[in-house]
Amino acid sequence: MGASQSATTARVELDELLRHNQEETEHWRKFFAATPAALDAPMDMADMKTVRGAVVHIFVVEQLYGERLSSITRERLSYDDFPAESLDQLFSYHELALAHLRKLLDSYTEAQWREAIEFKARVLSITASRRKMFTHVLLHSMRHWAQVAMVLRQAGFPQDWQHDFIFTQVME
Repeated sequence: MGASQSATTARVELDELLRHNQEETEHWRKFFAATPAALDAPMDMADMKTVRGAVVHIFVVEQLYGERLSSITRERLSYDDFPAESLDQLFSYHELALAHLRKLLDSYTEAQWREAIEFKARVLSITASRRKMFTHVLLHSMRHWAQVAMVLRQAGFPQDWQHDFIFTQVME
């Protein structure tokens, strides 16, 4: 087996990261259904003041990056455009984003993944490959879910599952 063949089997695939995102988010959905008060725990992250706001931030970024990756642009939005009073409404943003990201993953060619695109967000402009942006949105979610987990543990809302990637069921 040549070096390039062995390196191929050692790569993390975007599909694995997307499925891990889906797995972790489903744990959170069940947790919040059983512990709704946790959504209103205080948390200061990305201009959000509660865990609910942090979750909105996670899902809005997933949705907006998915749209940008597809060359869909929206007019400037605010978090007020994403009401999240019910658990179903809140998680519907993730479901839409997940479906969109899955479609991209299943349809783009290697050349499309390598293509650099521009993303304007708030006060900055980013140019990166679609592959890098797709990876970013999944790592962004993972990083913020870790912050949510810590804040909730400190507020007396422990979770009953392991969050670390090593425990995922999507990869051997």
